[in-house]
Amino acid sequence: MTTQLIREMDPQERPRERLLKQGAESLKTSELIAILLRTGMKGASALDVAEKMLSQYGHSLEALSRASVNELARIKAVGQTKAIQLKAAFTLGARLSRSAAESRTVETPEDVYALLGEEMRLLDYESVRVISVNTRYKFLAVDEISNGTLNSSVFHPREAFRHAIGRQAYGVILVHNHPSGDPSPSKADREVTRQLKAAGDVLQIEVLDHIILGAPRANQPQAWFSFRQQGLL
Repeated sequence: MTTQLIREMDPQERPRERLLKQGAESLKTSELIAILLRTGMKGASALDVAEKMLSQYGHSLEALSRASVNELARIKAVGQTKAIQLKAAFTLGARLSRSAAESRTVETPEDVYALLGEEMRLLDYESVRVISVNTRYKFLAVDEISNGTLNSSVFHPREAFRHAIGRQAYGVILVHNHPSGDPSPSKADREVTRQLKAAGDVLQIEVLDHIILGAPRANQPQAWFSFRQQGLL
């Protein structure tokens, strides 16, 4: 730990001043977090606290971003107010990524990951969403239709198509996340996909894909599973 308070640092070395002069990209992750925290505690600067937070989550910003407000608030010198600020910052970053993707077509698993991957990786529960597109695969909307474990006993195909029908969508892409980070499909995932395809055929709405979002890892560079890509849809 540095033990030196930020206000005691050389002005040229303080995170805020360096961000102003050199840009945010010049700062380490812990320095950016320290700016959000603003203050530390007795004997530890905001930078010390930020470095301790990252260490607690294995130096993984992704793991830290997925922590709940209550988890973050329990970290010494953080508390509820700072935890809320951090969670808001992480969520804004994810939404910015989604906003950039919304103006493009949604045709491939890569497009879906660009649209929802960053946002859904922050979740510690399963969220089921449906992307509606027009005949040119232009994004129309994304709707959350369920949260919790995806299985055929709690999921009904009508929920997947309710919004799409109202928007006169040409097709839909079902998307859900696996909080474990492993996108491999379960038996329930396969059954839901079968039900969805059958319902889409009746309604004449194309089920373009069912994509399970995970997280990139050293032994798993592709952070998603596509039923279409694997010839299962």
